[in-house]
This record gives sequence, structure tokens and C-alpha cells, in this order.
Amino acid sequence: MGHLLRARFAGDIIAEFLPPKKPSNKVVILCYGMPGMPSIKRTMHYIAKQGYWAFLPRYRGSWESGGTFLDHSPHEDILDVISELDKPIKSIWDGAEYKIEDPEVYVVGASFGGPAAILCSPDKRVKKAVATAPVVDWKKEKESPAEPMEWLGGAVRDAFGEAYRFSDADWERLSNGEFYNPVDHMDEIDPEKLMIIHAEDDDVVLYEPVAQFAEDVGCRFISLKRGGHLGSKTLMNWRVRRKIWKFLK
Repeated sequence: MGHLLRARFAGDIIAEFLPPKKPSNKVVILCYGMPGMPSIKRTMHYIAKQGYWAFLPRYRGSWESGGTFLDHSPHEDILDVISELDKPIKSIWDGAEYKIEDPEVYVVGASFGGPAAILCSPDKRVKKAVATAPVVDWKKEKESPAEPMEWLGGAVRDAFGEAYRFSDADWERLSNGEFYNPVDHMDEIDPEKLMIIHAEDDDVVLYEPVAQFAEDVGCRFISLKRGGHLGSKTLMNWRVRRKIWKFLK
């Protein structure tokens, strides 16, 4: 399995990327969960084998990217990457340049990255979006059995240190649903462009608010009896991958 490439977008944002072997203008941008290690090499190689460019940006203020985490909605970082996809993409390692002609963009987000996929979906440059186990209302996540918001902020700092650089005030804003909150943007979403996948036994992101959100929006919804907290590897999950790739295509 070959190495992933790296590029810088919009000044601050570092993204791993991998081109497909054959020429293609189809792009999948992955929005990873938080906290966690933003490393899904196998998934990116799998995406490339399907004939798509694969990109995994680090949100501003997290990991190698500059800036401050949560002083703005993380989905804006994804939109900033999309804005530069039609420009030459320079590999940091060797200076090689890559070009995507008329990029056709698909956004896939998991858990914390789910809201990014949902909130990017109204953008006309995004063809379709898939969100697995997405948070749709941060106020509801205060009741999460496994990761209540009051506990999670301190746990992220203790476990990841400077990998996520945010203020207490901005964490409180997120917890109160003041931004990055899909439930407040339902009227902006085109249901034909969005698919949501969630497992009923998820104890991290509550199932009921997500199921209700999908019903209210009218988007495609895949409900699994079991599966726990689904991540980006859902693209490779034999139970649902055929439905996901059919939706994207």
C-alpha cells in the first residue's frame, strides 16, 4: 500500500490526498471524527480504487493545520478546500503538481465530521454528501451515554493535548448548538443530495435525533439495528457500501 500525498490549502489546512490510477474528475472529501487520529489510509486507497480522488483535510486548529479549532464552523474548512480543487495541487513532499479538471465533489463525514458533510451539501459545487453517525444537534449530545459534551472537552485536552487547540468559550458555544448545528439549517438542505447512515445501538451519537432529522429533511436514511458508532470505514462496510457507492454514482 503506497504512501499518501500531502498538500496545503487556504494557507492553514493540511490535507492528505491520493489520486486514482486512471484519469478522473471525481473527488471524495472525507471529514473525520473528533477526537481521534485522522489516519484512514486503507479507506483512502479503497476510494482511489473506485476511481475517485481521495482527500482528508485536517480542520483548522487540529493536528498539522494552523489556526484555532472551533472559532468557526469546521465545515467552512471543507468549503475552503473545495474552493481550491480546480487549482494545481502541489505535493508538499516532492513539489509535484496535480490537476483536477472540473472537479465533481462528494463529501463524506463521520461522527463529528457528519455535520460538515451535511452543512456542505447545500453548496452547488457538492454533488452529493453521505453522513455516518452524524451529530445533528449538539444540544442533544449533552445526554450522550458514552461521550457527554461536558466531559468530552476535558477528555480531548487530556488525551490529545495540542492536537486540538480550542478555547473553553468555543467548546461551550459548540455544546450549546450555537454553530455547526445541522438541525438549524434543515430548510437549506436538498434531500436528494444527502444520505445518512446510523445504527440504533450507537451509544456515542444518539440515534433518535438523527432519525428524526432524516425524516424531517426527507433525505435517504439507512438505519442499522447493530453497528455501534460508525466511522469513515463505513465506505468499505459490506452491509451498506453498495448502497453508498450507488448513491454517489
